[in-house]
Amino acid sequence: MNPSMDTPNDIRLMALATQGLLVLFVLMGLSALGLWLVRHPSWHVAGIQVHGDVAHQNAVALRAHIANRLSGSFLSLDLREARALFESAPWVRQAVVQREFPNRLKVTLTEHQAVAWWGDAGEDKLVNTHGEVFQANPDSLDNDALVELAGPDDQAPQVLALYRDLSSVFGRIELDIKRLELSPRGSWRVRLSNHAQIELGRGEPSELMARATQFVATVGQVTTRYQRDIESADLRYPNGYAVRMKGVSTVDAATAAKNAALAAAAAARAASRPAPKPTPTHR
Repeated sequence: MNPSMDTPNDIRLMALATQGLLVLFVLMGLSALGLWLVRHPSWHVAGIQVHGDVAHQNAVALRAHIANRLSGSFLSLDLREARALFESAPWVRQAVVQREFPNRLKVTLTEHQAVAWWGDAGEDKLVNTHGEVFQANPDSLDNDALVELAGPDDQAPQVLALYRDLSSVFGRIELDIKRLELSPRGSWRVRLSNHAQIELGRGEPSELMARATQFVATVGQVTTRYQRDIESADLRYPNGYAVRMKGVSTVDAATAAKNAALAAAAAARAASRPAPKPTPTHR
């Protein structure tokens, strides 16, 4: 006979309840012990080591500022929250936060590498090497050392990419780009180091590059013909471009611009025309 069959139901229920309470008390005890260990002073974050790019950071001030905002102990600290706090500091692009037992944090920082102003020089918006717009104190930067890029923030990577391509084109006539701007309507404008304003118009990067290349290849013939420098140029014409020459009076500006446009178109046609083949000689 099975002994369990003789045990009354109420006794079996009491035994199960006793076992359940025992398990519950054990779990509560373990939870309390774990909570006590987590909150024990020995697990408080005792130090933060900052490594990596700190050219624009005061590591001591940064540690003090972030340490006061961290919540939790060494064991309960949310590393993602800590990383976000470090990445909210000026100039910090990326932070990697790691625990180092028994009670320290190791933080490795990567700073933004500024390549251009975003908007006017000297303001607090810049563009990094990845085409990302960020805000930082620009006091340590030379206003003239960086080019000005401008446009909608979400178009910053495209503006930076076109600037890099156009720089090589205008470099052929020994001119630097001082400002490249994309208007809200999608039109591009360049200011060169000789203060000339160049209207590139709208279009795909390949179209804009073709216009700039044609201009660079022929503008020397225009300036030589008129013995004047270019004040501005409009490259939005299908078969040439219009230019305004420096030092031309207001009365003569329209005529000069028209003549310069004709000269530019002629120069562009000449540049695209294949060279004549030499006439064969018979002996």
